[in-house]
Amino acid sequence: MAVKALGLFSGGLDSIIAAKIIKQQGIKVELVNFTTPFFSPKNAREMAKQVKIPLKVFDVTRDYLKILKSPKHGYGSEMNPCIDCKIFMLKKAKEYAKKIGASFIFTGEVLGERPMSQNTQALKLIEKESGLKEKLLRPLSARLLPITEAEKKWINRENLLDIQGRRRDRQTGLAKEFGIRNYPRPAGGCLLTQREYACKVRDLIKNKKRISLSDIKLLKIGRHFRIGKNKIIVGRDEKENKELKILRGSSDYIFEVPKVGSPITVLQGRKTKEAISLAASLTLHYSDSKENKTLVKYGKKNLSKALLASDIKSEEIKKLNITFFS
Repeated sequence: MAVKALGLFSGGLDSIIAAKIIKQQGIKVELVNFTTPFFSPKNAREMAKQVKIPLKVFDVTRDYLKILKSPKHGYGSEMNPCIDCKIFMLKKAKEYAKKIGASFIFTGEVLGERPMSQNTQALKLIEKESGLKEKLLRPLSARLLPITEAEKKWINRENLLDIQGRRRDRQTGLAKEFGIRNYPRPAGGCLLTQREYACKVRDLIKNKKRISLSDIKLLKIGRHFRIGKNKIIVGRDEKENKELKILRGSSDYIFEVPKVGSPITVLQGRKTKEAISLAASLTLHYSDSKENKTLVKYGKKNLSKALLASDIKSEEIKKLNITFFS
């Protein structure tokens, strides 16, 4: 019976090359991708088809949120808990590997490629805390790292690589040799590394104990404002207006300026007079109305209430905008 290996697969060039190298050695390869709203499985699905290796995708959002709220090893440049994220995924991969009878797990990690999670100390830490000490193979940098169980039993170490650092010249060359086309370019595939989005995540964690999937989906939509425990989200176009109506909570208020082009605004939290007035003013500000004061309708299930709203100054908007930074 052929030896089976399970690869942690993002669909990026490093993970593609790692999978091809292992497969070349006569190992039966399967791939796994763990997805959340913060990183999409799209590239993984597309590239797994191109390299003709079976892929299993698992949505792990619920468990991942626990790590995101309080990562043991802290965050990266923004809200990205890179080390804890890798440990989490490898633990999940270990469970799945056991289920499918895989003898070892491999990744596309490259020594020195990412400053926080791929330095020598971090690689050792991830391996240890995921319960994969000496059992995790990193084919692209294997010859620079301690020998693993897989290399002792099933893999020829001489056929593995010694890539180090952030340049991807060798990976690009290997992609050409392997006939791999249209692979994703190196980029921040994780939304948690993006500053504006990270501001929204940070604000959500700080102000809400029980976070729902709808809360996370709303982070990708509209302009976000905070006033105490109230959050206000203002749609930017027709598509976002429709999404806001779908994703808003049953107790949330919605606002709209009648008879002109208007955003849909969602008010979350306690419905204080101050919060309602501010939500109405923001709705007016981003509408097509040319008036400094106008009627804004609002309500829960339907727009059954109304108030005369005044426009709000840009300076005040900046103070309330969750994603504004100087």
